[in-house]
Amino acid sequence: MTRSTQALAYSRPSALATTPGGRLLGLETSGGVTPLGAEDRPGFFSGLLTSPRAAARGLLAVADVAGARYHRPVPGSSLDPVVTGNGDRLRFESFSGCCGVYARLDVLREGLDGADTGHGTTNVDVNNPLREALSRMTGDDPLHLRVGPDAMTVTTLEGPLVEKKVPLPDRWLRGFAEAQVISAGFDLRAELPAAEAVRFLRTLPRGSGAASRGALWVVPAGRTLRPTTRPVRGAVCLPGPERLAALQRVLRDATALRVYGPAADGVAVSSAWEVVLPGMRLTLTLSPDAARGFSGEGGVLEALATEEAARDAELVSVLLAWEPRIDPAGLAAEAGLPVERVRAALVRLGTAGRVGYDVAEAAYFHRELPYDASRAERHNPRLVAARALLDSGAVVLAGDLARVASGERHYQVRESGGALSCTCRWWADHRGARGPCKHALAVRMARRDTVLATLTGGGPR
Repeated sequence: MTRSTQALAYSRPSALATTPGGRLLGLETSGGVTPLGAEDRPGFFSGLLTSPRAAARGLLAVADVAGARYHRPVPGSSLDPVVTGNGDRLRFESFSGCCGVYARLDVLREGLDGADTGHGTTNVDVNNPLREALSRMTGDDPLHLRVGPDAMTVTTLEGPLVEKKVPLPDRWLRGFAEAQVISAGFDLRAELPAAEAVRFLRTLPRGSGAASRGALWVVPAGRTLRPTTRPVRGAVCLPGPERLAALQRVLRDATALRVYGPAADGVAVSSAWEVVLPGMRLTLTLSPDAARGFSGEGGVLEALATEEAARDAELVSVLLAWEPRIDPAGLAAEAGLPVERVRAALVRLGTAGRVGYDVAEAAYFHRELPYDASRAERHNPRLVAARALLDSGAVVLAGDLARVASGERHYQVRESGGALSCTCRWWADHRGARGPCKHALAVRMARRDTVLATLTGGGPR
C-alpha cells in the first residue's frame, strides 16, 4: 500500500478557553484552499454556536472516527478532521484508519446563530487536551467558535509552533472518493423520532465480539426499526453495527435518526446513518463489511477510465464556487454539456477530493481536500492494471465479445445492455458489485479508443 507523509502545521494548539465574555472554542487550521488560492492558515468562522454541547459532542464523534480502526484495531496516529466553509455552513469530515467509516458533521446556518462562514477547506487541530475539555462540557452556556487564527495570532506569530506528521495511504484517499460515489445512490429508507432513535441505537453492540460480526438487517416498523435475520423487502443493511458507536456521543441531543441506503438485494451493502441535532446533522457512512474498506469498491473506475470525463471535469471544476449544494442541471447549462456528462465529471472530481455528497440533501457539495488526492487515481491498482493491458495490446475486440490476454490466461469479456461481464475469478466472486475487473475496464477503454478513432479519422492506438 503506497503511503506518503501528510504534514500539518498549526500556529498553536486548538483549545477550549474561558474568557471574560464566556467560553471560546478556538480551532486552529493548517494549510488549505480558499477562493483566493492556497493559504497557510485560513479562517472560516467567528461567532456563536446555538447548541454548544451538541456541537462539541458532534466534533468529538468525528474525531473518534478519525482515530479508529474498526477492523483489527491497532494503536496509531490519525489525520485531523477536515473542515469546509460553504458560505452557509461548516462541514467537519473524517475517515477511519481502516477505511471503512466516513463521518461528517454539518453545522448549518441555524447552528451558527445565523452567521455566514467563509469559503474553503483545511484541516483543524483536534488534540487530546481539547478532546478532554470538550468531553467535560455538560451545559449549553454561550460558546464562541473560531475556525482559523485570530488577528493577534496572525500578527505576532511567525511560522508553525505545532506540527503533526501522519501517514496518508492511497487506500485512505480512494476511500473518500468511493464513499461519496456510493452515497449518491442512496435513498431515505427510514426516519425515527428522538425517543425511538435513542432506544434503537443503545441496543446495538459496541464491541467487536461475535455478537456484532457481519451485517445485520433492519426493517422499518411503525416508528422504530425491527431487526431481521435476512434482507427482506424494505430492509436496510447495517454492516458492522459496532461501527456506529461514535453516534452514542450525541444521543442526548438527538431529535431524529434517518437511515439511507440502496434497495436490499440479498447481499451486504453500504448504508448511511444520520442523527439530526439542533442546527446540525451527524452522519456515519459504513462500508459493506467491517473487514472491507471503501477503497476497493470500484465505483469510480468507470469515470476514471473515461478521457471524456477527464476533460469535462476540468471544465466543470472552473465553474465550482464552494456551493453547499451543487446543481448538476445548472452546471450543465453553464458548461454546455448534457447533465449525464456533468454527473460523470462530478464523480471524477470526487476522486481528487473536490466534491463530496450530502445524502440529507441528495446533492454534491464543493470542497477541496487539503492533500494530493490525485494520487488515488494514479495508484488505483485495477486502473493501472487495465491501462497496462491496453498498452500491451492484450485486448482484441470482436463485436459484443472481447478477448483479453493476461499472463498465460485468456479471458472473455461480454457486453450486454451497456454492462460488461468477464470470465475471470474476480467477476465470478463479485458479479460487478465491486466495480469492473481490470479486464472489463481495459475493454471499456479499448472500445472508447475505437469510437474516438472513427470520429477523428485516425486509427486505434
